[in-house]
Amino acid sequence: MLTCYLYYVIHFHFHVSEMALQTISESVYMGLCLHIGTSQQVAIRKDLIDFHELLECKVLTKTSDILTITSGSRREGFIFSDSDLDYMFWYNNQRVIWNISQIQLCNTLRHVLILCDTSESPPGFTLLCLPSQEAIRRVFFRMAWTLLSCVRFKGTFYISSAKYRNNTCHLINTDSTVHGPCSSGSHCSVEYDKAHCFVSDFWPPPASSWIDRCHSWPPPNVVNDIVRGGCHFVEVGHKFGKHADNEWRISFSQAEQKLVYAMNHTQFLTYGLLKLFLKEFNNGLNEEEKLLCSYHMKTANFWTIQQKTLAHWSPQNLLAGFWVCFKLLLKWVYEGVCPNFFIPENNMFLNKVHGEAQKKLFTQLYGLYEKGITFLLQSPHISPYIMDVLCNPRLSISTDESTLISEIVIDIEILNVIDQKQYLNIRKVHGILEYLHEVKQLISSPLTSCQIAILQKLTATILQYTAFKLHNMYNNASGVNKNVYIADKGSCYMLKLAAKFGYISDLLYVVMYYYKTFRHREALSIIEMTKGKLAQPGLMYKMLHVDPERYTQAVGGHSWTTKMRHVVGMHVILHNEFCYIPELTLEQQTAVKTKCKHYSSHP
Repeated sequence: MLTCYLYYVIHFHFHVSEMALQTISESVYMGLCLHIGTSQQVAIRKDLIDFHELLECKVLTKTSDILTITSGSRREGFIFSDSDLDYMFWYNNQRVIWNISQIQLCNTLRHVLILCDTSESPPGFTLLCLPSQEAIRRVFFRMAWTLLSCVRFKGTFYISSAKYRNNTCHLINTDSTVHGPCSSGSHCSVEYDKAHCFVSDFWPPPASSWIDRCHSWPPPNVVNDIVRGGCHFVEVGHKFGKHADNEWRISFSQAEQKLVYAMNHTQFLTYGLLKLFLKEFNNGLNEEEKLLCSYHMKTANFWTIQQKTLAHWSPQNLLAGFWVCFKLLLKWVYEGVCPNFFIPENNMFLNKVHGEAQKKLFTQLYGLYEKGITFLLQSPHISPYIMDVLCNPRLSISTDESTLISEIVIDIEILNVIDQKQYLNIRKVHGILEYLHEVKQLISSPLTSCQIAILQKLTATILQYTAFKLHNMYNNASGVNKNVYIADKGSCYMLKLAAKFGYISDLLYVVMYYYKTFRHREALSIIEMTKGKLAQPGLMYKMLHVDPERYTQAVGGHSWTTKMRHVVGMHVILHNEFCYIPELTLEQQTAVKTKCKHYSSHP
């Protein structure tokens, strides 16, 4: 076996023609589509996450002081099994400005203004200060975490990133630990990184040269959208900065997400291939030994696309694109300089990639460079698709993605994202009412089939939550019988309505409510109906248990909303703030002890 492998390595290194390399690239392209996702699958992920975030931000902007966005690889369209969840949080009543003249462009009644001071900070970093006595007074009375994080020097108050990071670390999850600029931990067996930050609606002056560089990529509309979006400031200073504990790093997380969205699918898969390479390259290393990170891969991809080093990105030259990115990365390691894509003066290798560590890293990468693109034969993810062509030189590869995945695979993709995004961070009554108002507005607007599907499930979840919240409010208070009756009637109506456009398993919320309110006959009747629906041969349960042939016979070609209502069953999620039925109290208490907000129960 080893002899055979060495033969193909040598053959690949010395005898692969340009035409054969294009065929191998096509094979790797199709393999990455299976591993990472086709253009349709990635578009579905982006569409669903974008719509969920848009809806949540619309509601929270009007009802909450804190806004949240998803960031990281999942936000960009990747779903790797070992990916953690990345979030950014900021107070919606605070805004950062770059100079005093921008005050006139801000709503000073709504926002406390914070001023950047980059005079003594390395490129890509800044100090944040309170520019006026009015700002200090408002922080003192309304913003405890900001106040507790202030330090006084140079005659004014500055917000210390180190203090802010320590003060907010346990704000959302009490068992979080500080990891770089984030609060990190595990919730219900899922790793997370949560960054508490500040936001600016203005594009950073240190990144103004980036706008002038964008002649060919990204397109002008994307550039304008990115500039309008401003930037964020995350709570970490430069290791060698004069004020390391007080500095903040300028974050372009939202801009980067928009750049990834502007990629074609070959460019996106090249970025994915760089991520896979990095994962295998870092395998077995501890955190201190990992000098390269995913952000370096993304930066190399951005620079390669913008500099048009490769004239045309297509499945036939995916490996050529990867090789250009790899050589750029090798050059950066040799020089010890990795220029930030937005602020090139910010050398992202300055902290770690220098001295003996830099020499060792270059030696490792140069060893791979000497092997040429053949080093990918060592990758368990990529090697099979290269070997397919090497073993069959006349093999013809079709890059028609529609031949790769069936209708049921697309359905599972959609349901998987909806299952992860079926909750909104809304708990107060006025937030629920605002959400329902937004739904009313959206119903009359043009929506994609994906957006309709997630809107149905989000609304069903909100109605179920509201029904039990309403019941608890009136049942636990000594209210007037008439009010209790009206609340009960409203709860029944909401649960029945939710069951009409949710999953089959959503009928069990009606069952629990009837049982809780001693309507045992009605509860048994709906249980029998639900059992019949869950026993049908075409059922898809939790995206894992399904007979593809019978599923396709039952609902093939139908809309996703129809499929959700008629053939999809999921776990029943119970919010731990309610007691749904006494028999589940022990399970819910256990979930609280393990610090999960919800308890999942099988239908």
